[in-house]
Amino acid sequence: MRIDLHTHSTASDGTDSPAELVRKAAAAGLDVVALTDHDTTRGHAEAVAAVPRGLTLVTGAELSCRIDGISMHMLAYLFDAGEPALLAERELVRDDRVPRAKGMIAKLNALGVPVTWEQVERIAGNGSVGRPHLATALVELGVVPSVDGAFTKDWLADGGRAHMDKHETDPFEAIRLVKAAGGVTVFAHPGAGKRGRTVPEAAIGELAAAGLDGIEVDHMDHDPGTRTRLRGLAGELGLLVTGSSDYHGSRKTCVLGEHTTDPEVYGEIVRRATGASPVTGA
Repeated sequence: MRIDLHTHSTASDGTDSPAELVRKAAAAGLDVVALTDHDTTRGHAEAVAAVPRGLTLVTGAELSCRIDGISMHMLAYLFDAGEPALLAERELVRDDRVPRAKGMIAKLNALGVPVTWEQVERIAGNGSVGRPHLATALVELGVVPSVDGAFTKDWLADGGRAHMDKHETDPFEAIRLVKAAGGVTVFAHPGAGKRGRTVPEAAIGELAAAGLDGIEVDHMDHDPGTRTRLRGLAGELGLLVTGSSDYHGSRKTCVLGEHTTDPEVYGEIVRRATGASPVTGA
């Protein structure tokens, strides 16, 4: 059983539509795939309607959080997407993405890069605008060779010359909101140091005490040593261990199913969730 619990569609910063994503997941030999767009569930309905026979879809989102000045992402699974408090917080984060993007464009312009809001808006389409869309614009303009090449201190990385903060949820509040909506929480790529500062292990312990369910260990941004360390930490804290691709279509080099989650862990996630159920294609 092959299970990938972290993917993105055009509802945020992926390049495949939700329907295309679930079809590609089935073609890649996955049995279960989670759709976890950034701070939005707008792709859920399309994905649910398109789930092919033999594939199970887990609905979710990747929530933007910040703790002690450090950005982090919280994967939330199988919550009630209509629960008012969590919905309001997602909308607050999502709506702040537009002024943030425009502010970053102004910084890029000041650095001599002729990127425009219209260009970024075209790239984002109907998706929730984010840094990968600005990175794609920099690739189009020949400023950087790849999307990853834009996530440096020279450009869009945390603390970079063109970076701007956005509204991000306190992770303890995110855990509370997701739990109240019947969902399950997993700290996404906690050891991804190349993205910026990482959350200290002591803080992960505090999050575990507050109800965090798991941490994403097997991920393209974690080297073998980091995975070993995180797996040990999860054991100490009683956290579930997940693995996933963090697939973004052609915007990243990772492929569907590049890393996967143990079926027993997936079963425990489903058991803990009360807000929604996985959807299996007929």
